[in-house]
Amino acid sequence: MNITVLKFGGSSLKDKTSLKKIAALIRAHRSDKVIVLSALSGVTDRLAGFLQRYFQNATNHSKNVTAIPALINYLKERHQELMESFSVSEDVYQSLKENLDKLERLLYGIFYTEELTEKTQDLILSFGERFSVKILEAILRDEGVPAQSFEADKIGLITDSDFGDASALLDITSKNFKKRLFPLLHKNITPIISGFFGVDEAGHTTIFGRGGSDYTASVVSYALSAKELILYKDVNGFMSADPSIVPEAHLLRVLSYDEAAELAYFGAKIIHPKTIEPLKLKSIPLIIRNAFCPDEEGTRIQLHSSLTKDVVKSVVYGKDIAVLKIYGAGVGYKPGVLQEIISHITGQGINIKSVITAQTCINILLDKENLEKSYHSLIKTRIKTVDKIEQVSNIVLIGIVGEGLIKKRGLAARVFKAVSKEGVNVEMISAGASLVAYYFIVNQAQLEKTIRAIHKEFFP
Repeated sequence: MNITVLKFGGSSLKDKTSLKKIAALIRAHRSDKVIVLSALSGVTDRLAGFLQRYFQNATNHSKNVTAIPALINYLKERHQELMESFSVSEDVYQSLKENLDKLERLLYGIFYTEELTEKTQDLILSFGERFSVKILEAILRDEGVPAQSFEADKIGLITDSDFGDASALLDITSKNFKKRLFPLLHKNITPIISGFFGVDEAGHTTIFGRGGSDYTASVVSYALSAKELILYKDVNGFMSADPSIVPEAHLLRVLSYDEAAELAYFGAKIIHPKTIEPLKLKSIPLIIRNAFCPDEEGTRIQLHSSLTKDVVKSVVYGKDIAVLKIYGAGVGYKPGVLQEIISHITGQGINIKSVITAQTCINILLDKENLEKSYHSLIKTRIKTVDKIEQVSNIVLIGIVGEGLIKKRGLAARVFKAVSKEGVNVEMISAGASLVAYYFIVNQAQLEKTIRAIHKEFFP
């Protein structure tokens, strides 16, 4: 079967007009298709913000219990307003009511027990997609498109048990999806699958992290051996730089899987960082299109990229990083020191982005939100060879991405010459960790002129 997977994000799920546009785009795809859907715009943010405000950061949880009815009413009104704009059957209203009732019971439960587990949090955050798939199913049927919606955890999208950042178990998920979805596709029925979450082998709902519906769509594409995956976004695709910093930045028409993965890693938050993995395994092309300008070409991501004279495709940056500098005589070469430090940090559930070592200093790159926790954890550990630990947070990670970059002679010299002309001090450099990227660190105050200098060097 020539299956196309279409994924629509929350930014294109705002109101009656945007939902009608989505329905029209789905109708326009004549081939066999499967839809993956995010929650309505802002809904997951509202759920996450509620948990953070009224439970995670609260000192007396039971006093905040009065906030629950307001949240439930918001969700009810938000979804019913859309449903009333279309010919929606009574069973869709009933499904919304049942899910709202379940969510309300969960919220009262955590407030009265004063315990919010990772499992419960993942389940609560999954409700936005449970609401949206039912609504789109009703709209498509109203528009004359036979459709059937599925909640991912009930159709067999099986994951590991890494709550908050789960990964799919591809083989077992493939078997489940083929068994459930192929019969529908043969009957010309369009399946609609909730994005963002799955279920572990113990039956607990797990989420893929923010933007995780992209990853769901990738998993669905792998499971069904799709001919292509189209992600509909609110942008045209990947750019040569952030247009808010470099107004003359241009659209990247073609990228390789590796280039796209590095761009996502470095902070070009157009796709979820794990989206590429399942697609690459089966060489399934990924196309990014603008849901509001669907006729635009967008960015195509495939096995090999188009070649350019200077190799560089894009310059990107990440602001949410920090460095833990661990000083001591010989820490960079004494056996076991690096392993002890890394094991201790990762043992706290913290992801290390990169490690750069010197003879007297080990530099640990991690998310800024984990800096304080990592610092205090290592201070308490009191590793013998460590003399001092320093936190550095006023920095940004700059990435230069392009296939063949490592083999291009003189390219690094051009990069650093360009930034030095602008008086930028490069604090740390890493090359060779990736075949398609260099990265280095500069002070946050020098971000914009660094990006502009590099872009001008390669795209005059």
